[in-house]
This record gives sequence, C-alpha cells and structure tokens, in this order.
Amino acid sequence: MNALILAAGYATRLYPLTLDKAKPLLPVGGKAIIEWVVDNLAGVGDLETVYVVTNNKFAAHFEAWSERYQSRKRGTQFKFKIINDGSTSDDDKLGAIGDINFVVTRENLTQDNLLVIAGDNLFTESLLNFVDCARGTDATVAVYDVGDTEAIKKYGNITVDAEGIITRFEEKPKKPQGTLAAIAIYYYSPAVLSLLTTYLAAGNNPDQPGRFVQWLYTRKPVKTFQIEGKWLDIGSKETLEKADEILTKLKA
Repeated sequence: MNALILAAGYATRLYPLTLDKAKPLLPVGGKAIIEWVVDNLAGVGDLETVYVVTNNKFAAHFEAWSERYQSRKRGTQFKFKIINDGSTSDDDKLGAIGDINFVVTRENLTQDNLLVIAGDNLFTESLLNFVDCARGTDATVAVYDVGDTEAIKKYGNITVDAEGIITRFEEKPKKPQGTLAAIAIYYYSPAVLSLLTTYLAAGNNPDQPGRFVQWLYTRKPVKTFQIEGKWLDIGSKETLEKADEILTKLKA
C-alpha cells in the first residue's frame, strides 16, 4: 500500500501567510500541518511510499521538509517521494482529483491500494483503525460528525446505512440531512483507481476530492469510518489561530 498527500493548492484565502509558504507547511501546535498527517501514519503496516503531490512553486520546500523529517525520525518505515505537478498558480492547477490521477498514472500506482489524504487535514487520531477498517473494501472514506447543522453546509453531507455504506452524498447542502461530513481521508483499491480517468474524461469537476466520492458511491459501495478525536478545518487566519491554540494545549 502507498499513501498520497495532496499539497498542490495555493490557499489564496490565507494570503499573505501562504504567498511564500504552502498551507500544509504552516506551523500549528508546534509542527507543520503536514507533519500531523504523517505522524498519524506511523505504524500503518505495509506502507511503502508516502507521495506528496505539490506544485512548481513549493516543490523544493516540501523536498527540504521531507529531508528534515526523515533526519529527525530515523527508522520511519516508509520513504517519501515529492511529485511536482508542474502548475504555477491557481489558474493552471490540476485540481485535487486531477493531481491524484496525475500521480497514479505517472508512478504506476494502479496495482496497489492507495491512501489519499489532504495535506491540510488536521486530525489527532492515528490512521491505524481507519486502514484496518478499509482493508478489503473497494473504497472507504473517513467521516466526522461536525455536530452543527450550519457548519455541515460547508462540507460534503452524507447518509449511511446500517453497514456504514454511503446511501446519499451532497456537497455543501442547503438543507442538510444530519451533521455527518465526509472528510478528505480516502482508501482506494486498484479497481477504484482505474475509474479516475473515466471520471475526468467525462468532464467532471477535477478539484474538491469529495466530488469523486459523490460520483463513485452510485457505482460502487463506499464504506465509511468515523474519525474520533479532533478534526480541524483550516480555511482562514482565524481558524488557523484557533487550531494552533487547541493543538498546543493537547501537546502540553
């Protein structure tokens, strides 16, 4: 199994903080956001390579970060590979789904299961249980109960059956049904990875990784796994500061 961290966005809503630093490299709670993600991969069995897909502007920054991370944490069972998608701005970016397909195609990853995680995804729970739940499925997505009918309107709102399989998926619902949100942690089998080109060739939205799940669940069963602990969405300077405060206290 391999993992892919999505880090090719430009986070224009966080300017000027992200003018010269990629959002996943911003410090929160004493370490880079992406480091929270990678630390939560520790102990996941048979994980071979962690790919980080980024853009031409920040590729060298992620190379430097990965080298520092590996020198500090010797004995990490997986290796890093930084992939530059060639984009230079918001105008020519491939989009999150486009980037997944770019890496899967370029690195020939269609023969193994792939764990896909947004590089700005701040969560405090290890991914061990998520992966254990996902093994043997075609596709599994992490879900989180935001507990607020107004907050859920910003996310992908889902409904599941008794087995935890998605029965309904609506992005940014005006009239949400419940408060369960699909978040950007995915497990895809080779059978699902092969459908990325079909999805994109049909002219579907290449950004917003949840859009692929919204398309997929009507074609293949998509299982869910509910994340506990903290999950924090970083969309503004204010939410970044709040996350820093929360995670600093957790580390204390």
